[in-house]
Amino acid sequence: MPTAILPMDAAPVGAIARLMHELGKLPGIGPKSAERLTHYLLASDVEQVHALADALHAIKDKVHPCRQCFNLTEGDLCKLCADPRRDASTLCVVEQPRDLASIERAGSFRGLYHVLGGRLAPLENVGPENLTIDALLRRVHQGGVKEVIMATNPTLEGDGTALYLSNLLADSGVKITRLARGVPSGSVLEFANNQMLADALEGRRAF
Repeated sequence: MPTAILPMDAAPVGAIARLMHELGKLPGIGPKSAERLTHYLLASDVEQVHALADALHAIKDKVHPCRQCFNLTEGDLCKLCADPRRDASTLCVVEQPRDLASIERAGSFRGLYHVLGGRLAPLENVGPENLTIDALLRRVHQGGVKEVIMATNPTLEGDGTALYLSNLLADSGVKITRLARGVPSGSVLEFANNQMLADALEGRRAF
């Protein structure tokens, strides 16, 4: 039996209003988009809606940070850390898993990563204790790492985080580099194109 669809000008109530409210919390989704998505789901097959619900449950129940680099994974180690073909002597430090994914899509980096989980932002009460900085220092001091690439976003907070980390690692004997400004200042890695990221990696410089 087909699902009844409310007229677009009808006031949403109950479960419909709740779904619209929750969808409206997502980034880039305004009230009109939330309304369209809600009506799309109402008109969809039950199996399709259940598949979406199962996928949403799975990312919260099964996905967690990698034990080594803090990338997202369903196993103990992410697929990159578990790949013996990756160059473990080079670490690329990024703010978020989505930044890692952007660099991977560029296809020019074959080392390993370390995901900080954010950037230093004193005005937002984000300090070193809120990031995976201690874990990064342990990885470097365990030996085997020859270069650490600071690939934090080219913003005020990202640059400050990179400078803070470079000072902490100054006596480690490890080469510290920063992405070249192929990535425009004030932008974020998530929106950089593949060639821009590849050029930035190839043109990295000493910090």
